[in-house]
Amino acid sequence: MSSLPPLPEDERIILKSPQEIEKMRRSNQIVAEILAEMKTSARPGVTTRELDELAEALLAKRKAHSAFKGYNGYPAALCTSVNEEVVHGIPSNRVLKEGDILSLDFGAIYDGFYGDAAITLPIGSISTEAEQLLRVTEEALYLAIEQVRPENRLMDISAAIQRHVESHGFSVVRDFVGHGIGKHLHEKPQVPNFGIPGRGVRLKPGMTLAIEPMINAGGCEVMIREDGWTAVTKDRSLSAHFEHSVAVTENGPAILSKL
Repeated sequence: MSSLPPLPEDERIILKSPQEIEKMRRSNQIVAEILAEMKTSARPGVTTRELDELAEALLAKRKAHSAFKGYNGYPAALCTSVNEEVVHGIPSNRVLKEGDILSLDFGAIYDGFYGDAAITLPIGSISTEAEQLLRVTEEALYLAIEQVRPENRLMDISAAIQRHVESHGFSVVRDFVGHGIGKHLHEKPQVPNFGIPGRGVRLKPGMTLAIEPMINAGGCEVMIREDGWTAVTKDRSLSAHFEHSVAVTENGPAILSKL
């Protein structure tokens, strides 16, 4: 979940011990396992509410809790954003159709630590533009993760996303950002998906970040629907969202939410 609500009162960046990072790895592995099951279940004819119900059942099976449900009033375990919906789409009776793209943002709490990740899925056969949007957004995420190294700067992550996305003619959403993660869903620092390299805080081992490019096929502007949550592209162009929770280690990035 992108960092929209207020961050914790503690303004410090909270460094994690190796033991805490291993606990975070478990919570993130639960997220990754459930998102993997979503890939096989998200198909034409399925409703986004059915996917949310499945996610809740899979959390219960693992004795984990939803990171999102009830968070500042959010009513579901999954965020299900379809086509022009950027992020925070609320599951409903909407039936997925051939050609849709579906962004799934999902979080879990296990043993006191949060996991958070997102994927965007094709529903059946999708357009060439949609295929390219998904590919470029996921590539941007991994290029950003390559920058998660001690002594790099926070904006090195941000700039890597912006550079790759804009080189393909797409735009970076600026109203929502990534964030630190740990015992809170949203911790310092915020991680924009745009920026100037060489700026921002210096990365240190023990920092844990949820990096989540949200990329539009058209313009970068978004608006919020009347439900108070669902963000959509202002020009109704397609939008894609990929996210991993990542730890800074002495040896570089450790992707906690990857199977």
